[in-house]
Amino acid sequence: MTMFGRSRRRIVAAVTGSLIVFMIATLSVIYLSSYHEIGVQNEEMLRRYADSCWRGEKFGQDGKESAFDPGDPFPHDAFSGFDPGGFPGGKDGRDDKKPPFKNESAFLASTFYSVIFSGDGTVASVDSSKSELTSEEELVDAAKSVLERGEDSGKSGNLIYTVDRRGEYTLVAFIDISVTDNSMSTLLRQILIFGGASIVVLFIISIFLARMIVKPLEENDRRQKQFISDAGHELKTPVSVISTNTELLGRQIGENEWLSNIRYENERMGTLIKQLLDLSRTESTDIVAEHVDLSRLVTGEALPFESVAFEKGLELKSDVAEGVNVSGSPPRLRQLVSILLDNAISHTSGGTEVGLSLKQEHKKAVLSVTNPGKEIPKEKLERLFERFYRVDESRSGDESHYGLGLSIAKAITESHKGTIEVSCRGGKVVFTVALPCESNK
Repeated sequence: MTMFGRSRRRIVAAVTGSLIVFMIATLSVIYLSSYHEIGVQNEEMLRRYADSCWRGEKFGQDGKESAFDPGDPFPHDAFSGFDPGGFPGGKDGRDDKKPPFKNESAFLASTFYSVIFSGDGTVASVDSSKSELTSEEELVDAAKSVLERGEDSGKSGNLIYTVDRRGEYTLVAFIDISVTDNSMSTLLRQILIFGGASIVVLFIISIFLARMIVKPLEENDRRQKQFISDAGHELKTPVSVISTNTELLGRQIGENEWLSNIRYENERMGTLIKQLLDLSRTESTDIVAEHVDLSRLVTGEALPFESVAFEKGLELKSDVAEGVNVSGSPPRLRQLVSILLDNAISHTSGGTEVGLSLKQEHKKAVLSVTNPGKEIPKEKLERLFERFYRVDESRSGDESHYGLGLSIAKAITESHKGTIEVSCRGGKVVFTVALPCESNK
């Protein structure tokens, strides 16, 4: 994947991720706040119903208030001796009248049940709201179960309950929240459907935005590469002419300091132009893939560098596994190995050994080049593969390195669908290239 392909992915991930988090947070707040508000409303309605029961009122399924049946075993006049602080209108400040309720219609439309127990545990009154779904026996069993748990409020199935004790009597009141639960389930389902559809739409929009953002950068990069390629080709001719003329001039007047300087700088210019053209060609053209015995290629490419390392007082130690095969371009892979070895030998400090290894790991051909060197700061490690970048700025006069070699190595690696990394550990700098191994046919 190209640099711009990765950039598009990151933009899509960032935009989509941010919007998804915002949307999930918003919808979650809506759902949870609605759930909390309905829960608080149900509890308020249940408390009001419990107070109404103590006043001798109850509510049928039609939501209308009615007095208890005279035949009801609940003794309405049994409260005359109770402490007035526990009743409406007592010292707790409540009024004998029904407290105002902000959602009267919801209260009247709700279904309530209640069971009142006397001090000896017998049932004094049952209000089943004449429901065909809940019998008095079921209500009594549910109320007894609540009392056994010792909880003053809670939820059991589709019922919310509260326990209120006054004097020797205990009231267990219920409110049926089946409709509320169904409404919240519907709300949750709609949120999930809407949220899922919104995520898909946001993902498509983010792809479009990513393309719009990256497109100018891609065009600028394309023009930059084209300029480098055109300039390189245009400079090849004058460099070649200068080289020829210096040779002819040297034959006529003999060698001198000024002529040597011209030849030296012209060779440097030729090397730079060649690297620019290599980089441009690698980044702009697709490879012609073929079977490559990478083990043999790496071994062959390392041989010339053994003498180069020896001249600098270094030893090149190779550990190349046999039978590592990849699909790619042999010339470019040779160039990749050459760049890494040349870089390692040129920048070795404080040691006498350069390491080269090739092995196969998890269907990947892993090539590593190691050299002793100074610790490279993390911020500089991340820039090593940039064009014309060098860690040591004081090496600006380096006669053979222009900060393009590692850029070319990265371009070659990516053209083979691989990865290249650099790390510093234990006083050593390690460049690691991972290429997909050739699949067995």
